[in-house]
Amino acid sequence: MKKLFKQELGIDISSILLPKNGTDMKKWAVVACDQYTSEPDYWKSVENYVGELPSTLHLIFPEVYLERENENEKQERITLLNSTMRNYLDNGYFTEITDSMIYVERTIYGQKAGSPISKTRRGLVFAVDLEQYDFSAGSRSLIRATEGTILDRLPPRIRIRENACIELPHIMLLIDDPDRSVIEPLSHHKDKMDKLYSFDLMMDGGRVEGYRVNDRELLQKIYQSLADLKSTETIMKKYNVDESYGTLLFAVGDGNHSLAAAKSWWEKLKSKLTEEQQKMHPARYALVELVNVHDRALEFEPIHRVLFNADPGDLLSSFKEFYTSKGIKCGYDYANNINNIPVNKISKHIITFVHDDKTGYIWAYHPPYNLDTATLQHFLDYYLNNNSGVDIDYVHGTDVAEKLGRQNGNMSFFLSPMRKEDLFKTVILDGALPRKSFSMGEAREKRYYIEARKIIL
Repeated sequence: MKKLFKQELGIDISSILLPKNGTDMKKWAVVACDQYTSEPDYWKSVENYVGELPSTLHLIFPEVYLERENENEKQERITLLNSTMRNYLDNGYFTEITDSMIYVERTIYGQKAGSPISKTRRGLVFAVDLEQYDFSAGSRSLIRATEGTILDRLPPRIRIRENACIELPHIMLLIDDPDRSVIEPLSHHKDKMDKLYSFDLMMDGGRVEGYRVNDRELLQKIYQSLADLKSTETIMKKYNVDESYGTLLFAVGDGNHSLAAAKSWWEKLKSKLTEEQQKMHPARYALVELVNVHDRALEFEPIHRVLFNADPGDLLSSFKEFYTSKGIKCGYDYANNINNIPVNKISKHIITFVHDDKTGYIWAYHPPYNLDTATLQHFLDYYLNNNSGVDIDYVHGTDVAEKLGRQNGNMSFFLSPMRKEDLFKTVILDGALPRKSFSMGEAREKRYYIEARKIIL
């Protein structure tokens, strides 16, 4: 079974590491490092809560510090976390789970219309073959990026991985499984699985449970369902394409740059290995969680843009000049409040902004892009390239974006969500979307680091 997964689907189930019994799991599990990048207070609260106890916090590089630390400070942080990885691995902090996947149920609690609600997202943890992944434009690989990869963001991640002995995943891959044939059936077979963990997550992250999937019958059903989704006949019929578009089985939902860094490091490492060593080396694989894009608890949220040290008047006039020069009718206007913004977006992109105490919107008729994200991002790329003093951040949640945008010298743009059901066909037909086109849930719903995997021989 293990051999079949690897050869036919590019999946490795040979080894997953979990913290040993007795570990305080609530302090062990920390949200993905690329969240709360404009909220250092969040990460300070996590540091205060965790202290010196064993935690994935000591094994990751929160991106909030990437722009705030100089090169020496970054290198010191990377050296320390690599050292901590080695300490944890050598001194019995982990228990190894072999020849298994892990079935995960992640429950998020919240409020809707004043009433408490909860939603449970289901996933499968295993490793994927980086030889089956290509993040370049026009990729036809089995695993593909769903949004553009910013090459400048890879070096710090590669520096971490090149001296790392373990990896921790916040990567989430998606499958397009409308019949819910792969992951969802596992919820009815928990009696065949050992419960590996069950605990509340820190910082309002909800609750998570993990079960070991090593029953041969269950693994066989997972394999067959994935193989059916992968078949050329299924791909051609589902998306109305021919064979030239290749087979897309796994689309990267979260952690695209982490997976790209793992791929880049593997390409560098494998050049030093024999062909036989390449087949066996654990760094050839990357640990991920697989989620069905049709999971009812999975919601696509927009990612908003916040500009720092910006001159709103100059930015708005530059937007108008940028698209007018391309023959596109466009402009901007102010409104008394966000409820007065036009909502008819047929053949027109309308994007709300705030700065200081003002609210307004930019608009473009018949833009050359399908998504308002692309209309805004192509302009912002141009503007930032020509205004070196202006910085940008990508923010989850309208409340945080508005709070930051109202601060002196800042400006926020609010984008609309995309339909998750359109993701796979869009990637197959058009390639990767503009970067930061969507988010799988809000920041607190992102994957928390729990599992790990050894990536050295």
